[in-house]
Amino acid sequence: MRRLGLVPYVPTWARMREFTATRGADTPDELWLLEHPPVYTAGIAGRPEHWPRTDNGIPVVRVDRGGQITYHGPGQLVAYLLLDMRRRGIGVRPLVRRMEQAVIDLLADYGIAAHGRAEAPGVYTGTAKIAALGLRVRNGCCYHGLALNVDVALEPFGAIDPCGYPGLEVTRTRDLGITDSRRQLGERLIRHIRTLLQ
Repeated sequence: MRRLGLVPYVPTWARMREFTATRGADTPDELWLLEHPPVYTAGIAGRPEHWPRTDNGIPVVRVDRGGQITYHGPGQLVAYLLLDMRRRGIGVRPLVRRMEQAVIDLLADYGIAAHGRAEAPGVYTGTAKIAALGLRVRNGCCYHGLALNVDVALEPFGAIDPCGYPGLEVTRTRDLGITDSRRQLGERLIRHIRTLLQ
C-alpha cells in the first residue's frame, strides 16, 4: 500500500508502466492511493470529438488504458491497482466489477445507493457518475484503476464528454452529504478494495 499524496500524472503513469514491466512472478501486488493536479486523460479508444471544446489550460494526455476521456484533479481520490491477475486467477471483467463494488460498498457505508452499468463501466448514483474506471493489462498484470470524486471541482468535466458520453452528469461525495475527509474516505476505499480482492 502506497499513499502518495498529490503527484503529477505523467511521471506516475511512467512509474506504473515501469513497475509492471519489471515485476517478476514473486513481486508483491501494490495499491497506490493518490491525487493528481488538473489533467485530462484519454484512453486508447479516446476520440477527439469528446475532448475539451475550449482551451481551459488543462492538458490532455493520451494514455494506454481503456475508455475515453476523463478529468483528474485535486479532491479526487485515485486508486491504482498494480496486480498480477494471473496469480490471482481473475479476468478483466470480474476485476472491473470488484472495483465498482468497492465504491458501491463505500457509498453504502453512508446510506447512499449506487450501481454500475454494464454498457458504461463506472459507478453511478441515480444518473450521475461518481467514479470512473480504466485498466491496462500487460503480460497478465494490470495497472491504472479507479477515480472517485470527493470534493473535486466539477467544472472541468463540463468542457468534455465524460467517458465519451455527451451531457453525462457527474457528481461527488460532498454533494451527496458525505462530510468525511478525503483521508477518511481513502482508508475506507482501501479496506473495501482489499476485501474484494481476497
